[in-house]
Amino acid sequence: MNKDAKIYVAGHRGMVGSAIVRRLESEGFSNMIYKTSSELDLRNQRAVQEFFLNEQPQYVFLAAAKVGGIHANNTYRGAFLYDNLMMEANVIEAARVNGVEKLLFLGSSCIYPKYAEQPIREDSLLTAELEPTNEPYAIAKIAGVKLCETYRDQYGCDFISAMPTNLYGPNDNYDLQNSHVLPALIRKFHSAKINNQHEVEIWGDGSPLREFLHVDDLAAASLFLMENYADGKPINVGSGSEISIKDLALLVSEVVGFEGDLKFDTSKPNGTPRKLMDSSRINQLGWSPLIRLEEGIHKVYAEVNKEDW
Repeated sequence: MNKDAKIYVAGHRGMVGSAIVRRLESEGFSNMIYKTSSELDLRNQRAVQEFFLNEQPQYVFLAAAKVGGIHANNTYRGAFLYDNLMMEANVIEAARVNGVEKLLFLGSSCIYPKYAEQPIREDSLLTAELEPTNEPYAIAKIAGVKLCETYRDQYGCDFISAMPTNLYGPNDNYDLQNSHVLPALIRKFHSAKINNQHEVEIWGDGSPLREFLHVDDLAAASLFLMENYADGKPINVGSGSEISIKDLALLVSEVVGFEGDLKFDTSKPNGTPRKLMDSSRINQLGWSPLIRLEEGIHKVYAEVNKEDW
């Protein structure tokens, strides 16, 4: 991409979108356009079409999404399905109609079957049942992947999709009712430390294995893919390493400085037992992550505004 190319980052205030903006700015890209959700409701097809018609972006990073952890996904199932379907469909269609040169759609590792063979390869998509707790969100993301794939086939659009693993980093969501596991643990242990609690409750039995990627690494991968990948098949973006929820909790407690006990609530769902991405395809193209998990958690905990909690 030329440094003066007109780039639209959808979802620029979210964790992923803001990381992409930071990466683009650090690389010298200066012609970026953004709209907040109050300025442009991506669920509104007419508004999205008018925006693309007026702005005519050349490149689109589609990072806008309604996101959350197990509780949020399982509670707001209809909203997660509808909102994500509408946002991605409207943006991808407007990009097609208005001749966008290239679009990157950011999906999620939850698109893969609950019991997919590990590490999870891209070709495991749609081979078995999804994890029930986040099935609506996963179905919406699968639809986005298929839109990019079929628009490439039918219309010749250079639309690609990337599937990140579990993310964390600046601008994460620390709401205990709606957050993902890592930010939730950071907040729980911090609150326990300052309130002199003797134990912290963890959902499930601690056995599930998870992979985590710092969002700045994903931003670097996103720009890399925009410039080096052109294929209808989705491509995985992960760290290549995994950790159990129990060991993650122990690591977070150490970083935060909490010295109490961990209490595992086995009445709460574990979610998918293991979820490690096979990121060999993007690695073979020449990209690999730089931020180790412990380093990333230290950095996040040092930077987050804990007064908001």
